[in-house]
Amino acid sequence: MTDGSNMYHYVEIRLADGDTTKVRVGRRLWKTVEAGDRIVKRPGADPEKA
Repeated sequence: MTDGSNMYHYVEIRLADGDTTKVRVGRRLWKTVEAGDRIVKRPGADPEKA
């Protein structure tokens, strides 16, 4: 039985140039993100909703 501590959450992101990629996000962001939300990733920081 697992405790869920090693669960990973992935979202599919459409980049500004139209390409798509899958990225791993933390649980806090995973629980708040919805289809169509904008996510930004700044150097040295975790991804966050914009």
